Amino acid sequence: MTAKNQILTPAEWAVYECLWEQAPLTLTQIANQLIERKGWSRSTGETMVRRMADKGLIRWEQGEKAKLYYPVIRREDAALRETRSFLERVYHGSLGLMVSAVAEKEQLSRSEIDELYAALKKLEENCHD
Repeated sequence: MTAKNQILTPAEWAVYECLWEQAPLTLTQIANQLIERKGWSRSTGETMVRRMADKGLIRWEQGEKAKLYYPVIRREDAALRETRSFLERVYHGSLGLMVSAVAEKEQLSRSEIDELYAALKKLEENCHD
């Protein structure tokens, strides 16, 4: 499985959040953000970044003073993979079943309902059946 097709673990997602917000970052900058956001120790953050680089989940370039780390997966792609995985695991791939379950059990705001209508309208316009 290539990095671009991989589902991120919660810990990997935390590292990616740092990189998606402000890449490139040095190892120290990432570790400092993870200390602040997650309460991780410096060594835990640094180890996580090194492992992800070894697995090809993040890439680095040598900067003037330190390695600079970059994400190899776009946030949108990771979110879509996570959504598809969740949909398959929980709703057996049925988007309709998921939307029905949420609509029945959750109090949706007017703006959320409008977003759903807009998404459905866009899908309908793009449908070539």
